[in-house]
Amino acid sequence: MAQRVVPFVAYEDAAAAIEWLGDAFGAVERVEERRTSADGTVTHAELDFGGGATVFVATPTPAYESPRRHRETCDSARRWLDNPWVIDGLWVRVDDVDAHHSRAVEHGATILREPETQSFGERLYTAEDIEGHRWMFAAPVE
Repeated sequence: MAQRVVPFVAYEDAAAAIEWLGDAFGAVERVEERRTSADGTVTHAELDFGGGATVFVATPTPAYESPRRHRETCDSARRWLDNPWVIDGLWVRVDDVDAHHSRAVEHGATILREPETQSFGERLYTAEDIEGHRWMFAAPVE
């Protein structure tokens, strides 16, 4: 069955985000799906996170503000993002949380919660990407 819900994440610089998401989080771009505007701005791209998990990314408009930039200028955003949880973010299953975390740290991800085993049987950590989008990576505890 095809993925029924596909997250779409906006970036101020989608091209840079695509490269970083590959390096830090292991995403693989489906290069044949990339679309750009006349000035080279990425208007649509598809990233594969393994196991059939796709995320669309793009730079929607020059006026778009990432979560990181928005919280720099907005007191309300700064307050509601002042916690280690995923807010309007993504949950991604991975094979090895600790190895994934190490890779993310190596590439400069902002770690909001270190890897830990939860009472509901998942080991997980939470990170922000280069533009402040929040990601939670988890794997079942065996």
